Amino acid sequence: MKNVYELDVYQLAEKLSDMIWIDYENWDIKVKNTIGPQIIRASDSIAVNIAEGFGRYTPADRRKFYRYSRGSFEETKAWLRKLFRRKIINAERQNEYSIVINELGPKLNAFINKTK
Repeated sequence: MKNVYELDVYQLAEKLSDMIWIDYENWDIKVKNTIGPQIIRASDSIAVNIAEGFGRYTPADRRKFYRYSRGSFEETKAWLRKLFRRKIINAERQNEYSIVINELGPKLNAFINKTK
């Protein structure tokens, strides 16, 4: 069995959270203190829950954490939409996020569905 860090789905989740972490450094204090902690927690939770589920023994336990990961993925997307609508991130950066999101979403779903 692969190491969790080698999985494409895990690597994409890490990439997404790293992108957000980098952008966070450029946000004004109001955004850093409001949306910042929530989107960082949500985006970090995607990969963290994949890792925790990967370490669980039963398929039911694994699926539970992978589904938590899916919830964190949806929360992250919601925060990114707010950041774009509030003009915190521009269209070019939103497109960069969309590329990662559009690849991660289907892979995360497939990963959850194939868990046995």
